[in-house]
Amino acid sequence: MILERELLAQCCAALQQQGKTVAFTNGCFDILHAGHATYLSQAAKLADVLVVGLNSDASVQRLKGPTRPVNAQDDRAIVLASLQSVSYVCIFEEDTPYELISAIQPDVLVKGGDYLIEQIVGADIVSGRGGRVLSLPFVEGKSTTSIIERMKK
Repeated sequence: MILERELLAQCCAALQQQGKTVAFTNGCFDILHAGHATYLSQAAKLADVLVVGLNSDASVQRLKGPTRPVNAQDDRAIVLASLQSVSYVCIFEEDTPYELISAIQPDVLVKGGDYLIEQIVGADIVSGRGGRVLSLPFVEGKSTTSIIERMKK
């Protein structure tokens, strides 16, 4: 399900009041590939609910350059929301998900293995309330950049 920030925050708070745990991860997810699917499946197993923060088109462009994203934010959100492992998707405009993490107060914060725990945005929020911050193993050889490079050849 794709939700706006305010509604998602209310939904997460209600779930937590029911004793459910909320995991959060984020990214551009520009061209969804097996590495993403594996990572999201692993992240979903860490809590009752998995929320994915999705960088908006403008945010991706600022982070990745003028030729990205390849797929529009609404399309990326629909694809992510269709995955069995993903409970909620929320598009955010900022360059980092810090404000979104602050709004939803997840119990678990997850990023891929290319991030050290101390580099994970929002770790202070989650660990500050007794939550877990994890860096999951990176799936080697699977990246949007490598797919784009192969397409160019």
